[in-house]
Amino acid sequence: MDVNIVNIKDKLSKVDELHSYKVIAQMNDYYFKIVKAKRDFIWHSHPETDEVFMVIQGKLSIDLRDQTLNIEEGEMVVIPKGIEHKPSCKEECHILLIEPSDTVNTGDAGGDLTDMKVEWI
Repeated sequence: MDVNIVNIKDKLSKVDELHSYKVIAQMNDYYFKIVKAKRDFIWHSHPETDEVFMVIQGKLSIDLRDQTLNIEEGEMVVIPKGIEHKPSCKEECHILLIEPSDTVNTGDAGGDLTDMKVEWI
């Protein structure tokens, strides 16, 4: 097995399109995914797993049913399993997600924003 250093900013520089999730590393059955986003997402939850959002660049808001989390560059948050959340960013935001490899971005909500493509870069 090869052991490699992953430069997150270098990987993000290879992503041209918004809202296209890219896998940059794997630990056991967890993927480390990056995405460039600029949109209001949908309300959803992940009944079986927690989900980590780490902001690499920009600002991300995550609405919960009882509060709004404002995550700044260099900060992260763990959304516990089963908690409904709705991420959004008004300006382009670069995000690192850490979640099980079979996690669907829209969780239990499904719909047109579901991205089943898993591409390694």
